[in-house]
Amino acid sequence: MISSKFRDAVSNVNIDALIVGQHPRDGLPKPVAFPIPETVAEIQTDGIPYVSLPTLLELKLASGMTAAHRLQDMADVIQLIRANNHSLPYADELNPYVRKKYRELWQAAQVNEEY
Repeated sequence: MISSKFRDAVSNVNIDALIVGQHPRDGLPKPVAFPIPETVAEIQTDGIPYVSLPTLLELKLASGMTAAHRLQDMADVIQLIRANNHSLPYADELNPYVRKKYRELWQAAQVNEEY
């Protein structure tokens, strides 16, 4: 992945600026790339723009699918499925490249984790 990494000297926070058009994690060409923010932003009631949920899911799925060490991205997708109570047909709204993995993780999200 091509990125520009730097640290905010005041707050001591690491910042990773993602480059539009580049591909998640391994940087190799694939059907999912970092979009122009204005094309995928949704404005919430607080007035702050957020990346759309389908775009977030696609980026996390593509990242986890192409970088074996990115298991947290897959776990994030499972939590997003649960939090948004998605049905299996939601996969049809996503890029075809990530649909199979979404369906697999949707199945995993249905497991009751009560111990």
